[in-house]
Amino acid sequence: MGQESSPLFAGSTGTLRLIGYLALAMVLMVLDHRNGWMWRIRYGAAVAVEPLYRLAGLPVEGMRTLSVAFADRQRLTVQNQRLREDLLLANAKLNRMAAVAQQNEHLKELLDTQRSLELNVQLARVVGVDLGAYRHRLLLNVGAHDGVKPGQPVIDARGVMGQVIQTLPTTSVVMLITDPNNALPVTVERTGLRTIAYGSRDGDRLVLPTIPMAADVKEGDRLLTSGLGGRFPPGFPVGEVTRVAPATTGMFLEAQAQPTAEINRSEDVLLLHDQAEPAGPPPPVTPAGPPSDLAPAGAGQPAAVPAPKGKP
Repeated sequence: MGQESSPLFAGSTGTLRLIGYLALAMVLMVLDHRNGWMWRIRYGAAVAVEPLYRLAGLPVEGMRTLSVAFADRQRLTVQNQRLREDLLLANAKLNRMAAVAQQNEHLKELLDTQRSLELNVQLARVVGVDLGAYRHRLLLNVGAHDGVKPGQPVIDARGVMGQVIQTLPTTSVVMLITDPNNALPVTVERTGLRTIAYGSRDGDRLVLPTIPMAADVKEGDRLLTSGLGGRFPPGFPVGEVTRVAPATTGMFLEAQAQPTAEINRSEDVLLLHDQAEPAGPPPPVTPAGPPSDLAPAGAGQPAAVPAPKGKP
């Protein structure tokens, strides 16, 4: 590029002009330093340029704000997830503690029952349940190797559960009192009336189909084992009468009772050894006058106790 293209530096005139500009700049700097003459100009320029600086910094500030917001959201999400996990774990522990406390209370009731019976009893745990339409059975974790014998009565802290009908080396099968093929001699606590309580297909009630028409039985009456048959000692709670009405035949009263034992909830039971008989369960005898909803003959095991042939 030649000197013609740069008129500022063209010849001696350009040099003198440059020197003059530099001298003027030096004078202005000295005067501004001593008297602050240029302060207003700088201040006005700063005020005018400040919006431009802010506008130029908006993208960076926006990115920084978004980054902080995303980091905060992610941190809050992780913290919320951790709190939810802690809450679920705490609830699980609380439920487990409640279940353990309930089980301990149930075992305490069984222990109190064992002490009050003054009989030789054995604690067993329910490991299997079969509540079908035609049979109601339990499987216990004790068997022949533990001294269990067919015919042994089984109770819980509330009342009679049933009796052992089969023993294996390490397990045993219990027929519940609600089994359609079970019959249990009972007595009405209030009046002393003796009758037979049968199981039913419903699985949660007992049926007393052969009560004399003139008998004094009403709702709320407690049923106890009568001791007849030698299987259960007398006085064990069996159930509570919930309904009394004439039977369909018109010859008897028919009552329904709710079992006292926790048939569907008990996890631990007691076996009465003093009442066990080596001969096994009762012989198969078809009960006289069973309720209409009993299972047909041949469905399940035979009746646990023969029904009376006359007036109970």
